[in-house]
Amino acid sequence: MSIIRMSKTTTATPEQLVAGITDFGPGRSTLFSASADDRLQVHDRGPTRADVTEGSGGVWERLRYDWSDPNRIVMTTIDSNLWGGASGHTYTLTRRADGMTVLDAVVVREGKNLKGKIVGFLLGTVAKGQLDKALSNTVTAIEARYGSRG
Repeated sequence: MSIIRMSKTTTATPEQLVAGITDFGPGRSTLFSASADDRLQVHDRGPTRADVTEGSGGVWERLRYDWSDPNRIVMTTIDSNLWGGASGHTYTLTRRADGMTVLDAVVVREGKNLKGKIVGFLLGTVAKGQLDKALSNTVTAIEARYGSRG
């Protein structure tokens, strides 16, 4: 099992981050490169939760999103072709006094088969930079969507 921790500081507010991360409409792939629009399926959605299958490149994951806490988004893997066990993502959003927001991300990858174990190991070691870059791209896209608060 790999546990990957990342942190980004952004001009986006916690509300803007939650809105962007939980936007399951067309164009989601502009925010999340690992979520192809043609693979996106929203099974259920409420005001602070969603059940969504998404993925790309032969990897898919069904996630239960919970953003009932306005400063935290928890995405629990409920099915996947690679991930099982404790897999998921937790984003904690902290508003700073200077108006910036810190997004702390914890990604847990527990492979449920040999391919998942290998990919999980790689993501926790040599490929961690790819996840970090993807998170940076997501934050940059959300900033662009909502504009700078300058």
